[in-house]
Amino acid sequence: MDRTEEIEIRLLLEALFQQYHFDFRGYAMASLKRRLKRAREDLGFATTSAMQDRLLRDSAMLPKLVGYLTVQVSEMFRDPAYFRAIRERVVPHLRTYPSLKVWIAGCSAGEELYSFVILFREEGLEDRTLFYATDVNQDALTRAETGIYELDRIKMFTENHRQSGGKSSLSDYYTAAYGRASFSRGLRQRVVFSDHSLVTDASFGEMHLISCRNVLIYFDKALQNRAVGLFKDSLARRAFLGIGAKESLRFTDYANAFAEFAKDERIYQKRSGP
Repeated sequence: MDRTEEIEIRLLLEALFQQYHFDFRGYAMASLKRRLKRAREDLGFATTSAMQDRLLRDSAMLPKLVGYLTVQVSEMFRDPAYFRAIRERVVPHLRTYPSLKVWIAGCSAGEELYSFVILFREEGLEDRTLFYATDVNQDALTRAETGIYELDRIKMFTENHRQSGGKSSLSDYYTAAYGRASFSRGLRQRVVFSDHSLVTDASFGEMHLISCRNVLIYFDKALQNRAVGLFKDSLARRAFLGIGAKESLRFTDYANAFAEFAKDERIYQKRSGP
């Protein structure tokens, strides 16, 4: 990376933190470079410094820039083998609890959240579960709360659901009109939506399952350590953590706090000891 460009990016991130308290300083530089390049091109800025100048003087730039920095591509029941492992291997353990808390960290526009709610409904656990859906991007949270997706994505969602071991038809959970699918409000009855930063915020409860997939990959090592430490502190004894297919706990400071539960699907169980 050009040295000047790296300086510009670090100054913009510092300005974003000092002015608005959004902290992206621990994100991987390669990812930041790609996302900010896209932002410059789309928003019409010649340099990152020019974009920083606008950000400092115009708060309307904030949600636009945060949108580029947190953009995530997701889908319902993404990586069906992950959800099948949750259904077949994790759920039997969760059945032993009278009440459950599940945290979808970095929920983006809600596809993974609805996947979990549907899975828990099919397994008879929804009524005893509180779901926490969090993201640093307020626009993404708003989209998640609406539960509306483009109709042309539903075929893929449906196939993923089937491969994950779905016990019903995905069409039972949404209505289609005007090129969009609107998921039932009933799926949100036991969901708490909240903005939460893995960079700066603390734990907010004892969880039995945390799913944070394809988020750690964008963090540098120090921030990965912070996030995994936060998950460790947030999990009950013998509770579960699921991460992305290209992510690992192996090189974090907290690797020994977890046992590999479903290795290929990147599902870990918190050890019961200290």
